[in-house]
Amino acid sequence: MTTPQEWLAGARPRTLPAAAAPVLVGTGAAAQLGEARIGRALLALGVALALQVGVNYANDYSDGVRGTDVDRVGPMRLTASGAARPSEVRNAAFAAFGLSAVLGLWLALAAGAWWLIGVGALAIAAGWFYTGGKRPYGYLGLGEVGVFVFFGLVAVLGTTYTQAGRVSWQAWLGAVGVGLLACALLMANNLRDVPTDVLVGKRTLAVRLGETRARRVYAALVIVPVLLGAVCAAGSPWALLVLVLLAPALVLAVVVQLGARGRALVPVLAGTGMLELAYGVLLGLGLAL
Repeated sequence: MTTPQEWLAGARPRTLPAAAAPVLVGTGAAAQLGEARIGRALLALGVALALQVGVNYANDYSDGVRGTDVDRVGPMRLTASGAARPSEVRNAAFAAFGLSAVLGLWLALAAGAWWLIGVGALAIAAGWFYTGGKRPYGYLGLGEVGVFVFFGLVAVLGTTYTQAGRVSWQAWLGAVGVGLLACALLMANNLRDVPTDVLVGKRTLAVRLGETRARRVYAALVIVPVLLGAVCAAGSPWALLVLVLLAPALVLAVVVQLGARGRALVPVLAGTGMLELAYGVLLGLGLAL
């Protein structure tokens, strides 16, 4: 029987900052417009967290039944390790997606924006077909596109819109920054898995680019968002707070550029997640102030 600790590990908690950061930035942008609403922000956070957990379980299930996760380093894989039956992991993914859908419906009703229901449905579909279905787009090197769109643009701008009824140029810059950091999180994960992904035919962007270029792209993905956040200071001077993240971003970039591989990339993955969370906190606070 699968233990609660194993289910928690399978949910990959280190990736959850990717869900919280866009809500923080989006709420900060709404506050800058004088329209922050904590209740709706909490609903948006619930949607994002449930969606992220759903994606993680869905990936565990799909990669597990394909045999892609047999020799992986990093967090526990419930399906591949045999700790849980594939059907149990699939049902856990559906349960998380269902919770995300219910909270999203509630948020759309509160904001009076019915069209957001369609956006939410697309987000859930993107989460499932990342590694699910006959031709998962994550296996074609398009995972970063989905992450940028749904965990960057949609998450930040959706959060701002459901509170303020409009979005600002700072919200757009913040959405791009968060999206790039979410892509950096995925790139770090895929860099770690390049050797095994090549063997099983999983053509992630890191595999397609090759390790050298993928490492350069990772460096850009963690540094550029900090600079974009600083540009927001043109309308919100406190946004300059994000510049304190330039040093840790450079450290992560250097570690990756020096060739960290395998288990050595696990701390990089955790550090990238914390960088994204700190970005959400500081930029969100800077915009609100």
